[in-house]
Amino acid sequence: MGQPENKVLVVGGGTGMPVLLRGLKKQPISLSALVTIADDGGSSGKIRSEMEIPAPGDIRNVVAALSEAEPILLDLFQHRFPDGNGLSGHSMGNLLLVALTNMTGDFYDGIKQLSRVLNVKGNIYPVSKYSMNLHAEMDDGTIVSGESKIPEANKRIKHLFLSPTPAEPLPEAIDAIMDSELIVISPGSLYTSILPNLIIPEVKEALRETKATVTYVCNVMTQEGETSHYTAADHLQAIHDHIGDDVVDSIIVHNKPIRSEMRELYAKENAQPVSYDLDRLRSMNIKIIEEDIIDRTKQVIRHDPEKLSKLLYNMINDRSV
Repeated sequence: MGQPENKVLVVGGGTGMPVLLRGLKKQPISLSALVTIADDGGSSGKIRSEMEIPAPGDIRNVVAALSEAEPILLDLFQHRFPDGNGLSGHSMGNLLLVALTNMTGDFYDGIKQLSRVLNVKGNIYPVSKYSMNLHAEMDDGTIVSGESKIPEANKRIKHLFLSPTPAEPLPEAIDAIMDSELIVISPGSLYTSILPNLIIPEVKEALRETKATVTYVCNVMTQEGETSHYTAADHLQAIHDHIGDDVVDSIIVHNKPIRSEMRELYAKENAQPVSYDLDRLRSMNIKIIEEDIIDRTKQVIRHDPEKLSKLLYNMINDRSV
């Protein structure tokens, strides 16, 4: 018999998580994903309000990232219906997940069935089987409700909270946190894709208690309405403010300049490269891992799945991390 595979859990949602998972699924590890269900916009939002199930969009993208099905089947799964009919804006994958949830009577069972159909490598855990709503208290004291509304407010975010309370996490997700050797907080929208997973009390407690190494892959660019002008230390401080400063062991930051034409493109969206303030990061008592981790073949700024997956795989066997 061979050696048992190391257990790696990726936590997050949005566009950054699938990029990371596409690289990690090629590594000889036991891979799991803990995914947000707080989305309330687009197809996910419609399904959530009409069908009374958690938002399926982030789950759908993770299924696609981890699937080893034929490309045509994945294209069908990710197909989005055009405007002008009753299915306008809906994704085929979202509808399949709704159908399987109805057939099995359980959101998580629907995900497991879908994972089998699409030959998914790894385990996919929604953070909960039940819908939850995300709220943000802003620096000026106002409360903004709804994942899609929070960035639109374009105010500095002070604190996030969920309703209804208590938010009930998926037990298997808590088990995965406790059983993993490496937990990766993925890049993505910090306040609306990443932190909604972490602020559930049982998740927060499990992250404190697990023996796993916890690393945070910091965003490369800021995001208007969420992290405008944030440095790497500001990103990490937001995590500390919500779950404590004794959870994250290391941070991975991109350490090469962004091409001027890319900076100009993103400046139109009021986004800028995330600078990493080494002195402040060092004062936060974590290991700082500086690497060139973006994909230079893309016309947009994305993390490179191959570079990141190799870096993370090497961390598993590096007990100094």
